[in-house]
Amino acid sequence: MHDLIIIGGGPGGTAAAVYAARKRLKSLLIVEKFGGQSDVSPDIQNWIGTVSISGSDLAEAFKKHVLAYKDDVLQVMEGERVIGIEKIEGGLRVKTNMDNHAFDTKTILITTGSSRRKLKTPGAEEFEGKGITYCATCDGPLFTGKKVAVIGGGNAGFETAAQLLAYTDSVTLLQFNDKYDADAITTQKVLSHPKMKGVLNTETVRIEGDTFVKSITYKDRASGAETTIPVEGVFVEIGQVPATGFVKDLVEMNKFGAIVIDPRTQKTSVQGIWAAGDCTDVLYHQNNIAAGDAVRALEDIYNYLHLQ
Repeated sequence: MHDLIIIGGGPGGTAAAVYAARKRLKSLLIVEKFGGQSDVSPDIQNWIGTVSISGSDLAEAFKKHVLAYKDDVLQVMEGERVIGIEKIEGGLRVKTNMDNHAFDTKTILITTGSSRRKLKTPGAEEFEGKGITYCATCDGPLFTGKKVAVIGGGNAGFETAAQLLAYTDSVTLLQFNDKYDADAITTQKVLSHPKMKGVLNTETVRIEGDTFVKSITYKDRASGAETTIPVEGVFVEIGQVPATGFVKDLVEMNKFGAIVIDPRTQKTSVQGIWAAGDCTDVLYHQNNIAAGDAVRALEDIYNYLHLQ
């Protein structure tokens, strides 16, 4: 029986694993792969304490830090995916995709993150990482002085546009529906910027370029007319897909599949289970936030195990 099983190897899971080891909790970290969403970013400039680092190097740093604490207290299982959790007498049981792999524990911390909903437009896969990006905070400054487009008219899309307006030459936001989904105040403020343009009721038709993005073509969904504009960057904000399917019938989730947590403690609706990072219903999603949320959860887990 473990004290704690941590699921996920991004910034949240690795931070929690280090803290658990330092607190001498008998823990198991189950990781399909280290790194989290940003492992594909070529240049991360907002990981605190590091001016610039690639996503792959950050993933390796996460792994190295955790393995430095691997001992008789902290175990690390890499390359396995959790497929289910069930309640048992005295705790919980975690099952993985490997035959007959099941582990019992008193507590669980879920830090499985989410994935960006990918654009299916022709050219989207070809130019991902070559002008198409899913993280303005990670990659935005690389497009300083350039013309860019944002796909998605929700709060995330407008927040991305607001960030980009600080350093790009212009931002064109494309919204599929005939009205914006973002808050009215946010919409009005961002669209009032002289470098900002919003286009409603559009369908992205294709993205073209050579070694890098050069243009985006969209279609007016009412008239069918196509428009091509020159851009060097395309920022996609069409939603997140939380990696929470393995607990969909166990813990409370919102309509998007994100785990509902108590923001003071990171507790879920099920006793003994905590969650942190992008798999939860927190308002903002960032590496630094996920790490901090996981540490807060770990502190609460420690108190749960030792002070009840």
